[in-house]
Amino acid sequence: MRFVRFQKAGGNPEPGVVVDDNVISLSFPGFRGLVQVMAGGKEAMERIQKVLANPPQRGTHALSSVKLLAPIRRPGKIFCVGLNYRDHAAESGMEIPKVPTMFSKFATAVIGPGDNIVLPKNSTQPDYEAELALVIGRGGRHIAAEKWREHVFGYTCFNDVSARDFQRATTQWLMGKTFDSFAPMGPWVVAAEVIPDPHALDISLTLNGETMQSSSTSQLIFRIPELIAFISSVVTLEAGDVISTGTPSGVGFARKPPRWLRPGDEVVVSIGGIGELRNPVVAEV
Repeated sequence: MRFVRFQKAGGNPEPGVVVDDNVISLSFPGFRGLVQVMAGGKEAMERIQKVLANPPQRGTHALSSVKLLAPIRRPGKIFCVGLNYRDHAAESGMEIPKVPTMFSKFATAVIGPGDNIVLPKNSTQPDYEAELALVIGRGGRHIAAEKWREHVFGYTCFNDVSARDFQRATTQWLMGKTFDSFAPMGPWVVAAEVIPDPHALDISLTLNGETMQSSSTSQLIFRIPELIAFISSVVTLEAGDVISTGTPSGVGFARKPPRWLRPGDEVVVSIGGIGELRNPVVAEV
């Protein structure tokens, strides 16, 4: 299943499921948002299956007639993993990390498919990073690595947009990572059971149609079981939390000459089994 947040013309955001070329609203079984679905576990999924078996006519919309939004409006926590592909660590001139390199983004950075990546006035080095992100369903603390599948609700595309001048100004990356609009995600969350192995997915990024990044999640240094165990040893994971797993080589700052994002660009993150996240780039006004 592909879970979305969507908006009809003139309507309010609703949670839904994409079925073929339609979106089935989950408002009718009483869900206010996808985090409620994620937290609802088996009981929520049973309610959804009943709706999908007999979709209400007034809750069925052509996919082409609605706007897809960021699947999670304001994630409680957004965890990002740096230097998690060997080739990216090498192009960054960094050692292969022995423990996950973690940073975060704030919820105000989140945008959805088709929304504008806004290049800030005070940065001259905006960059792109294609990433696979997972979304937590069942939360917990001190989650054992072998129990990871019990806690992953699904997967989505993520773009870890970064202002390299701010990122590299200090040893702390946060301020270069969390400008408004610097966390595009979507277009949907694909249910975990649809992805048998998230460590065997093609991942790529194109810029104006030119391939800039092309790799496989098989190249992850720290895989999802390790990441969930590591993060939950420190922080309680909750439904709707997002963990973005890192980017492969090919980012803009490592190119010669560097290729920074520019107004008018279009960035597309593609992940096998999930889909495409497409965002235009504009200048801050």
